Amino acid sequence: MPLVRISVIRGKPAAPLPSLGEAVHRALVETVGVPEKDRFQVLSEHAPQELVYDPEYLGIARTDGIVLIDITFSNGRSLEQKRLLFRAIAERLSELGVRREDVLVALTEVARENWSFGNGIASYAP
Repeated sequence: MPLVRISVIRGKPAAPLPSLGEAVHRALVETVGVPEKDRFQVLSEHAPQELVYDPEYLGIARTDGIVLIDITFSNGRSLEQKRLLFRAIAERLSELGVRREDVLVALTEVARENWSFGNGIASYAP
């Protein structure tokens, strides 16, 4: 049930977008119980002026190799699960050559009834 958006600066990613998408999906499956076939992603490259980030927010040194990951999924995961997910994403992306400091993840939780996977049906509504 997650919808994942991954954004990078054109020409700067340490790994191809499909590899980044696969790494994030693996982390979701392994840490928060996302089903293997539940994969919906938007992978995009942006011109440098279209992706804005602070290079030192919270004392973390970021580069143009930044990978912005926005995950929308159903609510109900514990703080510990979220922490495991953040670590797993950073670890998997670092294996692809992305600096851990350049991995930014934002989670948005929504109620299960807010999903429609097709046919105009609230897929998880009671």
